[in-house]
Amino acid sequence: MSDFHQNGIITDFHNLTRRSVEELEADLCRFARRRPLGLILPSLFSELEGHALSAIVDELAKVPYLAEIVIGLDQADRDQFLFARDFFSRLPQHHRILWNDGPRLRALDAELEEKGLSPQQPGKGRNVWYCSGYVQASHRTVAVALHDCDILTYDRGLLARLIYPVAHPRFNYAFCKGYYPRIAEGKLNGRVSRLMVTPLLRALKMIHGPLPYLDYLDCYRYPLSGEFSMRTEVLDGIRIPADWGLEIGVLSEVHRDHSTNRLCQVDIADHYDHKHQPVSADNATTGLNRMSLDIAKALYRKLATQGVQFSAEGFRTLKATYYRLALDLIETYDHDAVMNGLSLDRHAEEQAVELFADNLMAAGNAFLENPREKPFIPSWNRVRAALPDLPECLYAAVEEDNEGKV
Repeated sequence: MSDFHQNGIITDFHNLTRRSVEELEADLCRFARRRPLGLILPSLFSELEGHALSAIVDELAKVPYLAEIVIGLDQADRDQFLFARDFFSRLPQHHRILWNDGPRLRALDAELEEKGLSPQQPGKGRNVWYCSGYVQASHRTVAVALHDCDILTYDRGLLARLIYPVAHPRFNYAFCKGYYPRIAEGKLNGRVSRLMVTPLLRALKMIHGPLPYLDYLDCYRYPLSGEFSMRTEVLDGIRIPADWGLEIGVLSEVHRDHSTNRLCQVDIADHYDHKHQPVSADNATTGLNRMSLDIAKALYRKLATQGVQFSAEGFRTLKATYYRLALDLIETYDHDAVMNGLSLDRHAEEQAVELFADNLMAAGNAFLENPREKPFIPSWNRVRAALPDLPECLYAAVEEDNEGKV
């Protein structure tokens, strides 16, 4: 059972009573009459061929309160898009698929490219960004949730708890982050969050002193979770990274734009498992190796905007401080795992920490060598300023793909 601790920075919604999904959904149906609710699903076509997404769609088909489901489909040709239309047709809710590789959306992307506004990297960030533009253009929702499509332990109670804080008409939350324990097959998972982000934030605080931004990030129980919800209006002004820094980037943007009393997190699952990324120690372009690099760079860029000065010597100090804190945390996680009857490979944990420590330096060098890097996708506010008709064109293109010939 969850605890009831509040750390005072953002509100924490706990799972104190294991309230039934039917009760939550009854509330949400009432809320939805005043605040129409939606869902974004960023997906690769390959996920349509796995077991997780099919089970997720079966669960979503039972959800009674959603006004719209928006699916971002990446890496799909024409036949695969047609397959996806049939795959998602069992959803009774109004739903639309963004065929991101289709000719209509590619043409819009070319318009953005001419203005220097197109996302420069493929991936989840780009997918979510286009879905966000469509959600705003459709005007069907006031609040929207987002979750991944590879959740193996999914049930619709996860979505109900995730969207509840931004759906309740008496609450004033603009953004909500989901959290959960990463446990599967008797093992403690979530290495990047446990072994990289947490000790890195604490090392940065030790070196650079107390900063509200670092305290804010450190209050999230699972800052790298792919599940969050927000008022639709929030999507308008945020700039998100196109790389693996998406989750940290979103947290940074909502912190910049909103008071912390409008931000919250919620316990959404007792068990959560999804596709595990390999460490890829020998390949810095993929897996946890790439993820840790992108996250570190996202943090450095944000801290630089707050006046923190970095240097090669400072990054060496950061690496040493982080390394010691991370090793101490391995001991803590090991003891926690033992008490709960879970296994933890301490050798693999220390190997991961060594990789992450090296990547803090690599990310630091990249940051210093390329200070003009523009990793953020422009906000939709900026897109409308440069191309006022583009959101409406995006909406029309998606409608034609979903209802017309392709």
